[in-house]
Amino acid sequence: MTLPSEVVKTNDIEVLPLLHRSKYNKRKTPMGSTYGSNNSTSIENEKEVSVVWRDHEGDDCTREKLSRFLEGVSIPACYLTVGLMQGLSRPLLNVYPLALGATEAQQVTLPTLVMLPCTFKLFFGFWSDTMPVFGKRRKYYMGFGWILTSFSMLHLLFNYNLQLPPSNGSNGGEMMIEGAPSIQVLSLSFFLFGMGFWWADVMGDSLVAEKAKLEPLEQRGQLQTTCYACRFFGQMVAAPCSTVIYSNFENGPAIIVGLLAGIPLILMIPLVFFLRDDTPATILTIQEQCSQLWNNMCSRAVWQPMAFVYLFNLLQVTNGAWRQFLKTVYDFSAEELNELLTASYVLLYVGTLVYKYFMLKWSWRSVFIISIIMNGVLSLMQLSLIDDRTFGLSPFVFALGDDAFAQFVSGIQFLPTTIMMVHLCPDGSEGASYAMYTTAWNSSMLLAPAISTLMLGIWDVSEEALEEGNLGGMFRLTILTSLLQISAILFVGMLPRNVKDLEDLNSPAFSFSYSKIGGSIFLGTIVLSILYSTVVGILNVVNPGWAGES
Repeated sequence: MTLPSEVVKTNDIEVLPLLHRSKYNKRKTPMGSTYGSNNSTSIENEKEVSVVWRDHEGDDCTREKLSRFLEGVSIPACYLTVGLMQGLSRPLLNVYPLALGATEAQQVTLPTLVMLPCTFKLFFGFWSDTMPVFGKRRKYYMGFGWILTSFSMLHLLFNYNLQLPPSNGSNGGEMMIEGAPSIQVLSLSFFLFGMGFWWADVMGDSLVAEKAKLEPLEQRGQLQTTCYACRFFGQMVAAPCSTVIYSNFENGPAIIVGLLAGIPLILMIPLVFFLRDDTPATILTIQEQCSQLWNNMCSRAVWQPMAFVYLFNLLQVTNGAWRQFLKTVYDFSAEELNELLTASYVLLYVGTLVYKYFMLKWSWRSVFIISIIMNGVLSLMQLSLIDDRTFGLSPFVFALGDDAFAQFVSGIQFLPTTIMMVHLCPDGSEGASYAMYTTAWNSSMLLAPAISTLMLGIWDVSEEALEEGNLGGMFRLTILTSLLQISAILFVGMLPRNVKDLEDLNSPAFSFSYSKIGGSIFLGTIVLSILYSTVVGILNVVNPGWAGES
């Protein structure tokens, strides 16, 4: 039975029940006439009631449309906010540690500490899949993540002096501003900051993975490319803002940290309220999900392409002394270093759009072959800058073309991998499965910088050597890292060409279509990579120089 205070839904639009209409009509009809009587007075009042009823229905429709709009933008807004967090924080961490006297290893490590919690994505996804909060698997965890992000920055903002030193540069490791945070405090604050927004990001990824599988086959990948375009757009917009603020205000770091604290609270916490989070009728137990994930890892359709993803990212070892080289040899200012980063974010966004509109139907192998070759050429161009041969261009313009276009290539490479990952997610474990795949991606990306810091000790690329003009070690290190990046092309054959090839890997016609050995290697590699990159990152912060690097 429908009570007068209840609402009946018709065609997904909330309307008042018929009982309300009859009561309203009786109240408006004179001389006790009822709704539907044949006298003229009743007819006139029926018209009056119809007008009032349409107005009320229109109000309900407006509220419903607004609610659906906020629900629809909540997931893209989550991706956008992740991009804003990355875009605002990266320029700050790109140069602020230099102002606090960070070593080269610490300069490389600090940005990776923000990324380090993304290696815990498997834990975040597993937890949300099996332990709903108030019946919701994603909604409240997303809110918690954004709150942690904000409060970690509020702690830094209210407890430390974030003004820039008068020299706005390195000061030999001694703090010139009383009350400034130490490298260790800065590292811990941004680690918790990253923990929060990556937790929220996993919830967004899980919801996208659930919805992306419902897309028509001919449109597969559109939802993901749109969401990731929002993220990269956020990076592109936020990075130049962060650069301008840092370069033009004495308390620039404090303003940036304030934005990092405020944006999630203002933008995402209200939208989380409208987030639609449909919990399935049956939620897998921890044991059932572990069994499903293990069977998934043992599938050749999982461990073979993910092995390529891991090897590809692992081989993207960069020259860890590059920023110090630009600052010491070519006297790049903090503003110029951040302008390079900003241009990189712009071209990263452009790269995603190029893939979405021109390369979405291309073979995945073709995309990676072309991008690896382009990336290798750009990496080798660094040798010309080290040798002071810039073909008539200023060092800044030459470095801009090198660094920025490498990110354009990264934007093209990233999306086919995420599309492939969604196709590998089983029903009911989208959070943990997608998080497992992205953890493999992220752990290898974090392992590459860890290896990069260890390679700083092979040749002398210290600040003192660069100041003396001894660039031989820098030249040889660049050759080594460039060759490692190009060598990834040797493993492209492990990557399926498209979705059909991916599904065919599960066919009995392929040997090892189900392999416990393959699954064990896949899982063990992820765990060991996380442990190694975590230990190296911590040692670089608390004990700089432990590996013999400068």
